[in-house]
Amino acid sequence: MKYHKIPHSTLEVSKISLGTMTFGEQNSQADAFNQLDYAVERGVNLIDTAEMYPVPPKAETQGSTEEYIGNWLEKSGKREKIVLATKIAGPGRMSHIRDNMSLDRRNVHLAIDSSLQRLKTDYVDLYQIHWPQRTTNCFGQLNYPHLDEQQEVSLIETLEALAELVKAGKTRYIGVSNETPWGVMTLLRLAEKHDLPRIVSIQNPYNLLNRSFEIGLSEISHHEGVELLAYSPLAFGVLSGKYLNGARPEGARCSVFERFVRYMNPQGEAATQAYVDLANKHSIDPAQMALAFVNQRPFVASNIIGATTMPQLEANINSIDIELSDDLMKELLEIGTQYPNPCP
Repeated sequence: MKYHKIPHSTLEVSKISLGTMTFGEQNSQADAFNQLDYAVERGVNLIDTAEMYPVPPKAETQGSTEEYIGNWLEKSGKREKIVLATKIAGPGRMSHIRDNMSLDRRNVHLAIDSSLQRLKTDYVDLYQIHWPQRTTNCFGQLNYPHLDEQQEVSLIETLEALAELVKAGKTRYIGVSNETPWGVMTLLRLAEKHDLPRIVSIQNPYNLLNRSFEIGLSEISHHEGVELLAYSPLAFGVLSGKYLNGARPEGARCSVFERFVRYMNPQGEAATQAYVDLANKHSIDPAQMALAFVNQRPFVASNIIGATTMPQLEANINSIDIELSDDLMKELLEIGTQYPNPCP
């Protein structure tokens, strides 16, 4: 395994990290324990979760993912060997979590206390805002809505609440997810102006079909040291090629849940075919090629993989050993120019 120190922190994280949103839905607790055991054995130390997991979110299973991880931590005794990250859900139609999902002081404290209880620990290493309070283009939404909305909760109020968590020892560091360049720079400015904790990471989607992070945010990562924890590096498994030509493998996420259509549009399928053909040309597994591309990007602190089976997990972690040649990288970038951001 390779490791990377996140700037403005003491966190040294594995370049491959384990995403857990399938725990409690597609994966049982026994599956989760097996995945966690294997990942840690392979040198993975960053475990990422969220209070709203598993996905798809619903009242019957909410919190199960954190509970599975907490039960594993209790059984394994490996809390000090991992970097544990979780997230507070933002506003939305998830009243099964809390009646009011605003990112205000009350909800920030309620959220982390509930997560810590489920995780069976008294602190997390990284606490992240899952998505912004304000209306933004995230989760595949396009055509920014210029709304004259009155913000119920300001960024400074949320940042001050997160500062209280750091001071109380409930989290070591804070980060954001599904954020924009404006949001990141505003949070950095507020932290500096008011002597509040600095966000140290941003968790956004990044893969060969969605490189929108490179438009603005990668420059911020370079100059400000707020690096990417890349999620959906395989675009819900689409970049493996297993869904090409209308195929829907039994048990696969996009076969089981019709809501996962973000990477299923015609231009996305055409780009995927081109990437799969390129991988086959170079005798590389398409999924491992896609993951290796993310691993090698200079602004990526860690690549958050997910798996529903142990063979998938093993193959995904093995991508750390693949070094894409300059010639192959050039061909990847040429396809990216032909199909620019087909699935933002």
